[in-house]
Amino acid sequence: MNIELSLIRFALVYLLLLIVLFIMKKCKIEQTKLLFVASMKMTLQLIVAGLLIEYIFRANHPLYTLLYLAAMVLFTIHRILSKHKTLNLKFKVIIAASVAGAGLLVLAYFIAIVIGQNLFDPQYVIPIAGMLLGNTMTAISLGLKSFQESLQGQQSKINALMCIGAPAENILLPFVRQALETAMLPTLNSMLGMGIVFLPGMMTGQILAGTVPVKAILYQIAIMISICTAIALACFGTLYFGYQTLFDKHLQIIHVECDG
Repeated sequence: MNIELSLIRFALVYLLLLIVLFIMKKCKIEQTKLLFVASMKMTLQLIVAGLLIEYIFRANHPLYTLLYLAAMVLFTIHRILSKHKTLNLKFKVIIAASVAGAGLLVLAYFIAIVIGQNLFDPQYVIPIAGMLLGNTMTAISLGLKSFQESLQGQQSKINALMCIGAPAENILLPFVRQALETAMLPTLNSMLGMGIVFLPGMMTGQILAGTVPVKAILYQIAIMISICTAIALACFGTLYFGYQTLFDKHLQIIHVECDG
C-alpha cells in the first residue's frame, strides 16, 4: 500500500527538532543556529533537487542525466577538497580521479550488469550515484582526516626516522593502512548490523513505497556491496597514490601537510 504524505502531516515532523533543541540547550551545546541553518538548508536543497530530478525523469534525455551526474561528482570532490585545503595539488588531483573513477566504474557495473538497465536512465543513475558518491565522500574525508592527524601526532617519530635515513615509503605506509581501515570500518560495521539491528534507508523507502520486502532486500544487498566496493576503490586510490606525492624520487619525505 502506497501512503501519500500530505504537506500538513509532513510539516509535523519538524516538531521533532524541538526535542533536539531541548537536548542541546540542556547540555549547553551552542549549536542551535547550526541546527536551524542545517535543517532549512537540507529542506531547500532537497526540494530543489526533487523538482529538478522530476523534470529530468520526465524529459528522460541522456544529456540531462549526464549533466546532473557530473554536477554530483564535482560537488563530491569539492566537499572533500574544501575540508583538506592544505593538501598539495597532485594529491588533490589524485583524490578527484579516485572519486570520479571509482564512483562511475561501480555505478556503470551496477546499472548495466547487476540490474541490466540503460546507463542513461535517470531513474536508476541519479539515486544510485547519490548513494555511492555520498558514502564515498564520507569515507574519504574520514580516511584523510585520520591520515593527517596521524602524521601530525607522530611528527617527532617521523623526523627521527628521516634523520636515520629510513625510506619515506616505510615511514608513511603504516599511516596509509591505518587511515584506509578507519575509512572502511563504518561501512563494514554497518553491513554487520544491517537487517538485525536496523533496516537501511533504501530498503525502508522501498517498503514504504509498496515494494515487496524480499525484492527490496535484494536491491539493498546489491547496493551495499556496490557502496563498499566504491569506498574501497576510492579510498585506496586516494591514500595509496596520494601519499606518494609526499616524497621525492629518492624516497625522502619532502611535503607533509596537516589541516589544523
